[in-house]
Amino acid sequence: MKWRLVAIPASLIPIIIIAVQFDIGIDDVVAIGALGYVLAVLALFGKLGLQGAKFAYIARSYIGRVDSLTSLVGVRIGSEFIKFTTPMFVGAEIVVIYWLHKKGVPASKASWVAILDIVTEVIAGGILSMIAGVIALALGAYTVAAVVLGTSTTITGLWIVLFFLSSKRVFGVPRGIVYLAKAVAGRRADRYIDNANTWMREVCEMSSQHLGNAKTRRIFGISLAASFASWILYGISFSAITVGLAYTLGLWDSVMAVMAANAIGNLPITVGGSGLVELGVASYLDTIGSATWSRLGESLEWSTVIGWRIATYYIPIAITWVLLMRFALGRYQKVESD
Repeated sequence: MKWRLVAIPASLIPIIIIAVQFDIGIDDVVAIGALGYVLAVLALFGKLGLQGAKFAYIARSYIGRVDSLTSLVGVRIGSEFIKFTTPMFVGAEIVVIYWLHKKGVPASKASWVAILDIVTEVIAGGILSMIAGVIALALGAYTVAAVVLGTSTTITGLWIVLFFLSSKRVFGVPRGIVYLAKAVAGRRADRYIDNANTWMREVCEMSSQHLGNAKTRRIFGISLAASFASWILYGISFSAITVGLAYTLGLWDSVMAVMAANAIGNLPITVGGSGLVELGVASYLDTIGSATWSRLGESLEWSTVIGWRIATYYIPIAITWVLLMRFALGRYQKVESD
């Protein structure tokens, strides 16, 4: 994981640019107050905790007692380190599939659990982001609305279509990728393509087996509700960082701003959406004309954005790294899955 030695410093560049542009020093960021930071961190880890509990619920529903609840939750939270330190299309599902497979769970079943986890996450986040985009559109913020709606509808729609179609047809490696792989690697590519096609066929068979039955509808519904709750907690974190200031941002404006920023941050341009998320929050609050936000003044606005990013990105990076090492990449013992 040597990429983290480059990824994390690289993610600081937008923060430094913002600080220089608006003459924000360490004292300005500290002035937000300890209470705001504590509440924001707690809100963020409430989100991660719900994600971990949801993953544990899905895993035990389909696999059985693959490991302790603590390990399941710890692995899922630790896997977020990957999302924090890579472009946003590279997600935590890679870690949980790897971990479950190393525990003796078949790759297809491990993938099914990871896919159901990420699909409910994407749908809930996408719906909230689209609501934020519609609000921006209604208020005449056409540029922000276009980016938020364009990103959120594309990503959410793609996941939904692929997920539900997987029970109706068998997917394989696209021909374009096959031709490119063979052009680059020659015959060596054949084995990897065959393995990928086998894996996708098995995942589609899992979808055909489970999608539509009462058990999966119940698991999907509960998981989706947990995902909505986790995203709302994340949204509240921006309001939390303003608690110690003269004006506290309302919960609704906070959730909508954060979800709009999350959609913008999903563009695979920067590490962990760095720079995009900060600009997204500030731009959204500016364009919807939040009275509380405007009272803070430009300097304090950007101090708050930087403080929020520290509380919900840089602090969690350290903690998720520890959990990733402790649970996902540490020693394991294979168990038989149900």
